[in-house]
Amino acid sequence: MDTIVVASANKHKIEEIAKVTESLGFHVISRDEAGVPTDFEIQEDGKTFEENSYIKAKAIMDKCGRPTIADDSGLMVEALGGAPGVYSARFAGEDHNDKRNNEKLIDLLAHIPYKERRAKFVAVITLLFPDGRKIVARGECPGHIIEKEEGTNGFGYDPLFVPEGYGSTFGMLSPEVKNDISHRARALKLLAEKMKDLNQDVNIPEEN
Repeated sequence: MDTIVVASANKHKIEEIAKVTESLGFHVISRDEAGVPTDFEIQEDGKTFEENSYIKAKAIMDKCGRPTIADDSGLMVEALGGAPGVYSARFAGEDHNDKRNNEKLIDLLAHIPYKERRAKFVAVITLLFPDGRKIVARGECPGHIIEKEEGTNGFGYDPLFVPEGYGSTFGMLSPEVKNDISHRARALKLLAEKMKDLNQDVNIPEEN
């Protein structure tokens, strides 16, 4: 069974990826388990989710020499020209956190009616192999931004985001529902389809 390194120490993210990849014959480990130093920092200076996802996967793969998977995700608000986008996690500046990011988003949309508060969560997953093979999968979840936070589930912008077709925010929906319809879930489903094609087209050798 091939081993894939996840360019993250986030246990939840690793578990999500493992559900997809291990069913296809790949064992998943964290960057820490792969021996990547905890103080090894990656310069995420890409201008798109695709660029940042690739940067993270390439940096960890070069460090450990194993197939590596990484994702980059964020919120894009139509009325803000796609912001916060790749800057979603640090939207409020140097002293950013979920609360400050959400407060800034609420302030910027204060005078914009609900129907014009269209937004989407985006996740891009990149899987790189040392032999040069690459798989990229993008998932999107459209919806709207409400005027104040509702719900305590999830994290980040979840309490402000109502996914299309639902009447509740990600912060109110159960983790099971969110994980089925989220941007990352959709990207992982596409990744699984592409990995099946990879397994059919290429005989991937097992590690010794």
